[in-house]
Amino acid sequence: MRIAFYTLGCKLNQAETESLVGQFGRSGFEIVSPNDMADIYIANTCTVTHIADRKSRHWLRLARRRNPHALIIATGCYAQRSRQELGPLADIVIHNKEKQHLLEVVTSLSLPKLSFSLERTPSRHSGRSEAISAIAPGARTRSLIKIQDGCHGPCTYCIVPKVRPREYSLPASQIIEEVRQKVAFGYREVVLTGTKVGSYKDDATDLRHFVQRILDDTGIQRLHLSSLQPSEVSSELLALWQDERLCRHFHLALQSGSETVLHRMKRSYSLGQYQTTMDLIRREVGDAAITTDIMVGFPGESDEEFEQSYSFCQQAGFANIHVFPFSPRPETAAAIMPGQIEDKVKQERNQRMLELSQSSRRRFYEQFLGQTMPVLWEKEASPGSGIYSGLTSNYIRVLAHSEKPLSNEITPARLVALGNQGIQGEIVNENPR
Repeated sequence: MRIAFYTLGCKLNQAETESLVGQFGRSGFEIVSPNDMADIYIANTCTVTHIADRKSRHWLRLARRRNPHALIIATGCYAQRSRQELGPLADIVIHNKEKQHLLEVVTSLSLPKLSFSLERTPSRHSGRSEAISAIAPGARTRSLIKIQDGCHGPCTYCIVPKVRPREYSLPASQIIEEVRQKVAFGYREVVLTGTKVGSYKDDATDLRHFVQRILDDTGIQRLHLSSLQPSEVSSELLALWQDERLCRHFHLALQSGSETVLHRMKRSYSLGQYQTTMDLIRREVGDAAITTDIMVGFPGESDEEFEQSYSFCQQAGFANIHVFPFSPRPETAAAIMPGQIEDKVKQERNQRMLELSQSSRRRFYEQFLGQTMPVLWEKEASPGSGIYSGLTSNYIRVLAHSEKPLSNEITPARLVALGNQGIQGEIVNENPR
């Protein structure tokens, strides 16, 4: 039976989809592209913006047109927020808390309209390696692992506490075993993800001790933390980066570079605290890349406040800025705040920040021209081209030509010139690790 997954949104959603794909693959389902004909379509939706809602609805309609007889399932945060809105587009709507039981739900159904009998789905082969082949044939470079879920923070714009309200951490022993399995499958890098990664806690094990255990007890070659809050970064935590296996990339969501806007957002830090955290990272972790999220057009954001935000980002030296306009979310305080910004103004501010993001990324990349850095190569930029695309430990995109296959290998490369898609590199030693 052919099954397709479509994922929108954050790395946590991606990690959950990866886990689901593994479960269905091990049970004998054939995993296909979300653009292919399938018997079952599963959309793991996002609702953090109205655009994410729209994309989710659009894909569900496409899936129905692609195969009118398919079983269509919607899950994820949009499904959690509004079962009613997705009900007309999907045969089944599954809440976030039920997502982990999707395989049980599907295999319990009587589905006469599908082209295959469910009795044929269980595989005679129980090894987990088949599931990984189903996830991404020939591409086992990077795997996302969920370590934590949930948030009940006070941010006035955020829908996440409504759709992922229960905060919990997964057992450290379970995650360490999963990392070991990923290593056995051939993955070079693991990304630890969650709604609030920095709040990870399993009994007496906090994030710092947990990361140390992974480094001590597994053979993973690269370990990456998906996102942190400024208050979660300490000298003790950063001391772990003496181990070169930890990726030198830190994502710290800023949201606004205006102190007054941060206050209306009810963020848990001031600009001074945020700056202190950036300074600490750069002092303790050489070559670190710091990336961020910036929202434009938050209710009441004046021209002066936008300029303050722009100026802070301009001086911060971010390696990249993810820019997005404010989107009012149902049942959040910001949705009914006075001073809602016109779409035209949002678009203008969004464009200016996007241009700043491009120039900031370019300035960051320029610092590394002429250096030789290890690159984890992902795949050919286009099939048969011999041009491979990969990432350094601090997530600089590198493209280089190689006569030998480089996918999922780590080799040193000299960074020689800026390009449109990253930095052009030269392979220094094609004896991959």
